[in-house]
Amino acid sequence: MSLFQRPHYTSETTDFITTLKTQRPSLEKEQLAGRALLWDKQVDRKVQQEFKAGRVAQQPYVYQTKA
Repeated sequence: MSLFQRPHYTSETTDFITTLKTQRPSLEKEQLAGRALLWDKQVDRKVQQEFKAGRVAQQPYVYQTKA
């Protein structure tokens, strides 16, 4: 053993994730399916451009009524 080598260490979190992945092998596929459901979407550039063009500028003080 080298003088500067430290003993092998894994945190409790790493141990938990490792055991969870061994208990549930389909976990990564489930995570990817959940991500695809909420985040991996195709963006329609034309609709996005129309949305930005239709934006109304906000007045400097939002709560002031117009006279």
